[in-house]
Amino acid sequence: MSTSTLLVEARGHMLTIGLNRPEKRNAFDLEMYRDLTLAYGELSRNPELRVGVVYAVGDHFTGGLDLPKWAPTFAAGKFPDLEDGALDPFGLDGAAQVRKPVIYAVQGICFTIGIELMLAADIRIAASDTRFGQIEVKRGIYAVGGATIRFFQEIGWGNAMRYLLTGDEMSATEAHRLGMVQELVPPGQQLIRALEIADTIANQGPLAVQATLHSARIARAQGDAAAAARLMPDLQPLFASEDVKEGMASFVERRAAKFVGR
Repeated sequence: MSTSTLLVEARGHMLTIGLNRPEKRNAFDLEMYRDLTLAYGELSRNPELRVGVVYAVGDHFTGGLDLPKWAPTFAAGKFPDLEDGALDPFGLDGAAQVRKPVIYAVQGICFTIGIELMLAADIRIAASDTRFGQIEVKRGIYAVGGATIRFFQEIGWGNAMRYLLTGDEMSATEAHRLGMVQELVPPGQQLIRALEIADTIANQGPLAVQATLHSARIARAQGDAAAAARLMPDLQPLFASEDVKEGMASFVERRAAKFVGR
């Protein structure tokens, strides 16, 4: 499933997606973005896949957008069109989002699109040497991949404006303190730790994991009342699943459950 810009590999129930333009600091050209949308579509659609891990080859996660290649598309007031089976990794197009959890493992420079992809994901692991920068204002534009929507939800209004409006860099330590990343690890350990967490998630009931993610997203996007109204209606179908039967049996028999996602 790999392409010229991404290393895409199924590892059991995990899908790893590696940014692979290290000679360009993994700057996103249109091809890399297209390939990422297709990888997200595969993760969401494939019933054997339960969790995704996005990482980068080389010293840096991404230097951001390869802006000259994006300029004509942005000047037209749009993102590149999605191909059949692709999903918007920012979850902004109003259509379906990836149904499975996504974990990011970042290091080195992580600018612009890198932060916005992280903010659209679910768990973020950063090497202690990571440098974050939402630097669009330094180029005369502004962030359109979700940072203006999600950054303040994650770290608070004042903290978000501090970095969105100045374009200043944020250290990994500060990103962790503010809650933008969930764990800091020594450089070189970020992918290992992300895979450990992904493996733990993959061993839980996949239908239950997806229902949990869906419920939390409703609360975030539509408010507590909308999420509360769906709690019991969305729980009821799970009780007809093979996984609930297996979960009950494993509890009684005091063993690890072996879920099948049905």
